[in-house]
Amino acid sequence: MDAYRTPDEQFDRLPGYDFEPHYLEQAGLRMHYLDEGSGLPVLLLHGEPTWSYLYRKIIPELTPSARAIAPDYFGFGRSDKPLLIEDYSYDFHTASIVRLVEHLDLRDATVVVQDWGGPIGLRLAVEHPDRISRLVIMNTGIGGGRPPSDEWLRFRDWLARLGTEIIPGRLVQISAVQPMSDEVEASYSAPWPVPESKAGILAFPGLVPISPDHPDTPAHLAVREQLAHWEKPALVLFSDSDPIFSLRAAERIAAHIPGALEPETVKGAGHFLQEDQGEEIGRRIARFVAA
Repeated sequence: MDAYRTPDEQFDRLPGYDFEPHYLEQAGLRMHYLDEGSGLPVLLLHGEPTWSYLYRKIIPELTPSARAIAPDYFGFGRSDKPLLIEDYSYDFHTASIVRLVEHLDLRDATVVVQDWGGPIGLRLAVEHPDRISRLVIMNTGIGGGRPPSDEWLRFRDWLARLGTEIIPGRLVQISAVQPMSDEVEASYSAPWPVPESKAGILAFPGLVPISPDHPDTPAHLAVREQLAHWEKPALVLFSDSDPIFSLRAAERIAAHIPGALEPETVKGAGHFLQEDQGEEIGRRIARFVAA
């Protein structure tokens, strides 16, 4: 498939993002990922419309005792970006992350998920339990067949109106609870300098299974069913100021997963809680993995 490759200079001198890039070729496309530290692997999966930059505050808290791996999905970050919305699917994203995990031969791993990282990472976990030992679930949903919230529907419609005029960093900035500099906002937008690079961003809302007849609803419900039998440790960590995924959603997820601890709240954070309270979240994840 035809794809856009963001020029390397777009990623020069981004604040807080002084990490060495790594790449994996998959069927003619180049996937980017970060790989920092050593120890038990922690796979950090981002959501929409962010990329591995979202984890820049968390990675330094993990690397003294763990190995932090943060990929960019195809269509995001430093990874190649197929040009057509129809190039993207739930299966496409999940399979690409599975190939990365197999390439790195990750075992006894912790999967950290947020937003779209949830459907992708939790599917990885339940379909490859021999490789995944722990879950950290942040501000996401499980299952399918209905919208996550009314606020999400408003976001979907807003994104449809904007189309390729979407500025990803602006969305992160207006969702943030803590102050965010113009330089950080620009860094979130750095991977998408031209309109044709944004198909992956525009594709994700259509992949959310908001009705029973959505083609991906059965796959999402299968993940939910398998999570009902997940007895390995799971940390459910939600922010206190997310209009899309509430603390009640955290309670429902924790009640659904047998291995889940009591859900924890991250204060002073919105939907992109890694941006608002990354250092605190990193410390909590590090303690969870060590325990």
